[in-house]
Amino acid sequence: MKNTVQVGFWEKLARIILKNRITILVILSALTLFFGYQWKNLSMTYTEANLLPKDHIANKDYQKFLDKFGEEGNLIVIGFKDPKFFTPKNYAAWTELMNGLKKAKEVDLVISLNDLKKLEKDTVNQKFVLAPFIEESKALDANYLKSVQYDLFHNLPFYEGLLFNKESGSVRSAIYMNKALVNTAERKTFILNDLVPKIDKFEKTTGIDLKVSGMPYIRTINADNMKGEIGLFIGASLLTVSLIFFFFFRSFRATFISICILIVGVTWSFGTLGLFGYKITILTAIIPPLIIVIGITNCIFLINKYQQEIKLHNNQAKALQRVISKIGSSTLMTNLTAAIGFATLMITGNELLFEFGLVTSINVLSVYTLTLFIVPIIYSFMPLPKEKHLYHLDKTYISTLLNTVTTIVKGKKTIVYCIYAVLFLVSLNGVRQMKVSGSLIGEMPKSASFFKDILFYEKEFNGVMPLEIMIDTKKKKGVMKPSTIRKMDELQNTISEIPELAKPVSVVNLVKYAKQAFYNGNPEYYQLPTSQEQTFILGYAKNATKNSKENLMKAYVDSTGQYARITTFMKDIGTDEMAKVEGKLRKKIDEIFPKDRYEVTITGKALVFQKGTTYLAHNLIESLLFAILTIAILMLYLFRSFKMVAASLITNILPLCITSGLMGYFGIPLKPSTILVFSIAFGISVDNAIQFMAKYKHDLMQNKGKVKKSVFSALRETGVSTFYTSVVLILGFATFTLSSFSGTIALGGLISCTLVFAMFANLVVLPSLVLTFEKKKTRKEELESLEK
Repeated sequence: MKNTVQVGFWEKLARIILKNRITILVILSALTLFFGYQWKNLSMTYTEANLLPKDHIANKDYQKFLDKFGEEGNLIVIGFKDPKFFTPKNYAAWTELMNGLKKAKEVDLVISLNDLKKLEKDTVNQKFVLAPFIEESKALDANYLKSVQYDLFHNLPFYEGLLFNKESGSVRSAIYMNKALVNTAERKTFILNDLVPKIDKFEKTTGIDLKVSGMPYIRTINADNMKGEIGLFIGASLLTVSLIFFFFFRSFRATFISICILIVGVTWSFGTLGLFGYKITILTAIIPPLIIVIGITNCIFLINKYQQEIKLHNNQAKALQRVISKIGSSTLMTNLTAAIGFATLMITGNELLFEFGLVTSINVLSVYTLTLFIVPIIYSFMPLPKEKHLYHLDKTYISTLLNTVTTIVKGKKTIVYCIYAVLFLVSLNGVRQMKVSGSLIGEMPKSASFFKDILFYEKEFNGVMPLEIMIDTKKKKGVMKPSTIRKMDELQNTISEIPELAKPVSVVNLVKYAKQAFYNGNPEYYQLPTSQEQTFILGYAKNATKNSKENLMKAYVDSTGQYARITTFMKDIGTDEMAKVEGKLRKKIDEIFPKDRYEVTITGKALVFQKGTTYLAHNLIESLLFAILTIAILMLYLFRSFKMVAASLITNILPLCITSGLMGYFGIPLKPSTILVFSIAFGISVDNAIQFMAKYKHDLMQNKGKVKKSVFSALRETGVSTFYTSVVLILGFATFTLSSFSGTIALGGLISCTLVFAMFANLVVLPSLVLTFEKKKTRKEELESLEK
């Protein structure tokens, strides 16, 4: 009874589609115009990816830090390592560059050589004054600039690690962007239209190679590169799948129809992003090419079925009706499983993955609907396919492939299972070697100029990834107590001893500099004041920094004096190394800051990203199991057989294991991009299993329950589509390797690898398992055959 209702539904749907062709085309055209109009809402993201749920403790700590001190990722650094800098000509060009940046409304503060301040003691007013480090009137004197160079590297330890590296001679300036603008489109305008041209002008004038870095700069250039790749992905995906499609079908009109459907699908996918108000990120940027690659498989299934029906009875109306009624159900299931693979990313609790999973799953089903409607309607207006369009159904290489597969399934199942077992065991050994790695810059293109500059800052200043420590003294003005200052200094000494971290900066640095200034700038006195000195020296320091816009240190103590901030930077290290660094810091913090008097938080963009990667990796199994369970329930509903569901799942878990094993053997870590592979690949790879099972179930009814005959007839008919769709998907995802982003390359390469194994598993392992699971029936069939 259930099957009758289901068949009746699809036959009724076929009649509705074919009787209302013009109306449906008008509706689809109107929807396409609507989604096209939503493109006006599209824009690139201007913030980093946050991979943690909003209520995660790391996010709460980071938000608390932002509430006290504002945006921390607003620093741009411009540096160089060139002994030719300290000449009148080059120094004048540098001054012009820095003064030009100061005038920009997007810039809050610039700390550079040309306007560097040093503390000097004013004995009359008992305070320190901020005096210019360089007298501009003498800047035309080459000898004076040489003395400035010596003074900088030998007498100003306060700025060491912040503005210069004493050992190597490298120098940098710090540009702090307006915190209110750093995460807006104005950041992009400033960096691309103001900062970059000024830097180019300086380099042409002086011949000095400037190294530019910092999160605002990296994010802007990265987003600009990503924007340029969207068109590349779409064009490469369309070209690849179109060429393969034409190679298989040898039909210009079939290829043209498919391309039109894919273009409409791309329009809808971008329109969905705009409709929901989602930004284009490194993930959402790949949705359109994903829709192209997945959408073409629907075209293959429907057009291939149409041509098979035409070849069988040469009746167009009957063929179109069967395309919808017979392929519609199984194709719906394959698209549902693919959509579920993407939708499972929504349960990770991560906003970025939620948006990606939601939009992709919606558009997978949308492009299925487009194909189901458009293919039969367009073909209904066209003449019957010519003989040359059907020639591919009898191609020798396809027949040879299917004959070989049939032979293996008939007589070599034991060998198939042995190979399966060996691959599975070898894969498990590789899985044990997999590692988790999270990095803000690890996903960025290694060939980009800014990546080389990042390496420069890692070598010269121990990185540009901000790491923050916030200290709550639980009392107003508690930061400036001598005991708190000493504890902070002890913690900073520990930070300085960790090779992965840069020299820390906090109010402690100012206190030490105050003592040096009190002793007439002697660098030997760059240290904390003694108990006898602290009262009047700290008084001098407070007077010196009071109401001074140029004072950097005011950003390191909140207005109440209760919260202090220690800023350091770290290298691009892996998750395991980051955990070790965090462990060392936490151990020292617990040792020197009593929990009843202080609350100390370790946070920062880099740390949040690292924890986000670990969180996603730990949730990978949960989301994958959810996908498998949901798909299994859908298959159980469709096939009403635990054996058939088990055969499908066993078949398609192997490719995931092999891919995981290869990642372990080749040292490809689990990171945001590679984590996506498993849910996506499983949802797609199980599609061919569903097509085979649907045909097998149909043939089983037609053949009066004869298992062997049904298995091989199903294999014969679905084998062509399985081969075609697998090749298209493999090469389609391979176009992602054209990206300059390592994460996108890994995503495309690993999914392609998974689908290679999935194709052969679905062609060989799945039919073998069905025959094995139905062994009793097949033996009975053999006995009945012998008796006859």
